[in-house]
This record gives sequence, structure tokens and C-alpha cells, in this order.
Amino acid sequence: MHSTLPAQQERPVRTCPPEGARRPGRLAALDGLRLLAALMVVAYHYLAFDSGAWPRPPREAFPHAHLPAAYGWLGVQLFFLISGFVICMTCWDRSPGQFALSRVRRLFPLYWFAVPAVALVATLWPSVGGVPRPRDVAVNLTMLQAPLGVEAVDGVYWTLWVELRFYLLIALLARKGLTHGRAVGFCVLWALGAALATATDDALLRELLLPRHCWYFIAGTAFYLMHRFGPNLVLWIVTGGCFLVAQHQLPTLQSHAEGHLGHRVPHWPAALLVTLFFLALAAVALGWTRTVRWRWLTVAGALTYPLYLLHERIGWTVIKHADGLLPRSALVAALVAGMLSASWLAHRFVERPLAAALGRGLRQAGAAVRTG
Repeated sequence: MHSTLPAQQERPVRTCPPEGARRPGRLAALDGLRLLAALMVVAYHYLAFDSGAWPRPPREAFPHAHLPAAYGWLGVQLFFLISGFVICMTCWDRSPGQFALSRVRRLFPLYWFAVPAVALVATLWPSVGGVPRPRDVAVNLTMLQAPLGVEAVDGVYWTLWVELRFYLLIALLARKGLTHGRAVGFCVLWALGAALATATDDALLRELLLPRHCWYFIAGTAFYLMHRFGPNLVLWIVTGGCFLVAQHQLPTLQSHAEGHLGHRVPHWPAALLVTLFFLALAAVALGWTRTVRWRWLTVAGALTYPLYLLHERIGWTVIKHADGLLPRSALVAALVAGMLSASWLAHRFVERPLAAALGRGLRQAGAAVRTG
């Protein structure tokens, strides 16, 4: 879906929301939640994940900060929940080609910068993990390293393959045109399909329908429908069902995270955080956050993607070489500040100009195909 545009650009399908339906617009609260999710993941990797960057295990190096940071992996689940909301909003009133163009412009320019940047740091200062092979770096640039069985240049990139599969599913829905009824049907059918994939343990179904993660995407989509059309009983049933299944699956996800921590942690904070995530998206959907309009949140939202792509392996390399130069708490604070600054620079001088150039090139290519 993300490598080519359709041969003929389709006209966007326009849907007319009923009286009282809210028109889409930028929601500053979602930008704030995105930054929160990114910072949770950063805290997890710097203060809890046993990467070998610190000379001692993180729970010894950070006896007080380690435990709250140990739940930072849940930032990924918050990302997926927000993605369900935002991607449904982005896809509305767009053809599959227009939606694909918007996603390519959003994901790839910065990713094409981050992959070689991380690979270069890992090659020049090989300290945590092996040196990536050039052919593996080349495959990583396609964002298809996971299905091709190639090692990711940076471990956090696994979530991008999950996101791409969600985009594919919603792009298929967009071929008919997004309406309230079709979107609700999509949510229900996806949930049933994911349950079937789990019951049958069918590898293809599991790969396509994402039964471990789909509940967050489905709930986010239903929350967007609440935001656009208002809440109703069916949407509450969908989000409530997704919440219950997500809580059921949470111990399995936590067990996986504990493998990277090197020890067990209590479960109740994870259950509480997922509950708060769902409540936060419900507040956005119901319009309770409309008064949140701080301009800095828009900047915060722009920083999340570069921060996510750049922070892990580069941060571990800095920790490995700078430990002992500053008190550890000061080192982490300076590292996070430096990563946020680097993220802004990457957004301002890499992502924005490259995305604009890529968009122009793809539109020209599409026009040439249509007239050819």
C-alpha cells in the first residue's frame, strides 16, 4: 500500500454528517497524549529496560525511578489507541490513494533519515547491540524488515509494521467510502475476526488481524466516531468490549515486558494505566478537552515521531559513553532534553521539507500515470 499509488486517482467520497456532528479538526489534547506516550517509552528504555547501557541493572542504578519507568512500555498501547482515533479521522472523506499519500508523507521522510542516522551511530560507537549490516540497513529503509525476517536497526521499529497493517485494513474500508455504519461494521467484524484468529491460531489471520493489538485500534476508531457523530450504545459496547479484552491480554504483554526488565513487577499499575488511557480518549471523544488549546501542544505532537525513532539506540550509546561524567539523574535529564532538541531539529529541517518534496513528487507521478 505504501510503495505505490493507484493508477488512477479516485475522487474522495464525501459523507454528510447528521445535524450536530462535529467536523474534524486538530485536537491539542491528542498531541499532549502523544508526547506523554513517547516520554513513557523513553523512560522505559532509559530507566528500566536492561539494555546493558548502564554498568549496573537499571533497578540498582535508579532504585526510586525504576519502578514507575518499568510501566513505560504501555506508551505503545496508548499510541495504538490514539492511532485508531487519528487514522480514522485522517482517512475520512479521502480515497485510498489520497490516504496512502498522506501516510507515506507522514511516515517515510523522517524514517529514511532515522534509519541511517541510528545505523551510523551504532557503527561508529558499537556499544549496545551489534553493528548493523549494510544490507540489513537497506531493507530497513523499506519498513518491511519484520515480515522479511531482517533484524531492525532499532528495536522500537517493530510498531511501524503493526501500524502499516492497520493502515491497510482501513484503506480497504475507504474504497467504499467511510460512513458511520460502515466504520461500526468494520470495528465489529475486525473484533470478531481477531477472536477467530486467536481461537484457530491461524498464522495468516493473526498476521493480518493483529489479535494482540487490534483492540486499541478498534477502540480508538470507535472513540473517533463518538467524537464525530456523538456517543451511542453500540459505540459504548464496542469500546467497553475492547477495554475488557485489552485488560484480559495485559498480563501476557506485561510478561513479555518483564523479560526485558529482568524481574517481575506488580500488575495493578498496568491495569490502572490502561484504564486511564481509555478514559482519556473518552474525554477527547466527548468533547471534554475542547478548551485545551495550548499552542505548545502542537509542537509537542510534532516531536513525538522523531523522538520515538531516534531515542533508543542513540540514547543507549550516549549513556554507555557518558556514564560517570554527570550524576546519573542529571545525565538522563540532559539526554532527554538533547533528544527533544534533536527531534525538533529533525522535524523542522528534515521531516517538513522532505515530506513536502515527496508529496509533490508522488502527485506528479500520479498525474503522469493518469495522463499516460
